[in-house]
Amino acid sequence: MTIPTPSDPAAVAVELEKIRGELAAGFARVDGSLALLVQRGDQTDRTLSDHETRLDALERTRWPLPSLAALVAAIGLALSLWQFATRS
Repeated sequence: MTIPTPSDPAAVAVELEKIRGELAAGFARVDGSLALLVQRGDQTDRTLSDHETRLDALERTRWPLPSLAALVAAIGLALSLWQFATRS
């Protein structure tokens, strides 16, 4: 068997088939990488959603200390005014 010359149509067909194979392998590699990136993105979205849910639960069950402090201050002021008013 002889090596076909570049002007031979069979040589062009062989080279095109090689290029086609290399492109197919390259696209398969890129497709695999993209699938991995999509999977990691989905995992990140799930993790963020889980963290948001947990943070919302913590915020809902948080002790209302600032509200309680304001309520105690208002009651203290009311008691002081009542005591001052009854002393006179």
